[in-house]
Amino acid sequence: MAIMGFIGAGNMGYPMLQGAGKAFGTEQVIFTDASQERREFVKRETGLSYVNDNKSIAASCKYVVLAIKPQFFSDVFNDMKGYIGEEQVVISIAPGITTEDVKTGLGTAVKVVRAMPNTPAMVNEGMSGICYSRDIFSEEDKNVVDRLFSSFGKYQLFEERLMNAVVCANGSSPAYVYMFIEALADSVVKYGIPRDKAYTLAAQTVLGAAKMVMETKEHPGKLKDQVCSPGGTTIAAVAALEEYGFRNAVMKATDACYEKAVSLEK
Repeated sequence: MAIMGFIGAGNMGYPMLQGAGKAFGTEQVIFTDASQERREFVKRETGLSYVNDNKSIAASCKYVVLAIKPQFFSDVFNDMKGYIGEEQVVISIAPGITTEDVKTGLGTAVKVVRAMPNTPAMVNEGMSGICYSRDIFSEEDKNVVDRLFSSFGKYQLFEERLMNAVVCANGSSPAYVYMFIEALADSVVKYGIPRDKAYTLAAQTVLGAAKMVMETKEHPGKLKDQVCSPGGTTIAAVAALEEYGFRNAVMKATDACYEKAVSLEK
């Protein structure tokens, strides 16, 4: 019997599967996916075994990861009913699906971990926010959750009431970062820098700046000030960003993301 089973092996489930295989061993992780072609691809790439239906995952794994979109939960819940019990742990990564939604959908008092990972998990630099349902989780349970989410990046714990905000901070925000990199690259291509070099300049700078925040623990504003020499090029650029509403655009994007996340819970 495998320790962990995944239902779904798409853009988010796949890197989590890869991490789980490394953390627990390929013989301890199984998966399924709606697409036979996808199942065969993931098996070839990861060495993990698959099953053909959702109930086999529910019946044979203590830890069940639901790596599917919210619109598929009802069908998956129906497949799992009767095959999952109170001693198991269900890990859900879908926005808008609460821990109580999972319990209600499965019709059992199963323990639930609600999580929001992000796609940088594909390069082992994922950032996840997780919360536990109001159940008693053993130290073993918590250790397994820690090993899973540490296998493809980092994670932080939150109260469930904050999970919609977590979606804004890490779940959706990689898209904004990619837009910034693209825009910054475009802006220097305009002045003659070749596009491939422009993308490398911009992307490595974002990576390095993020690493500065993580490793120095300094306030981002202080790090920004360290780049802004008096009367220099950077402060001129910062003034232009302020004039054209850079911060406000980010905050408005977060508001839109949050409102959408809340609407998914209704």
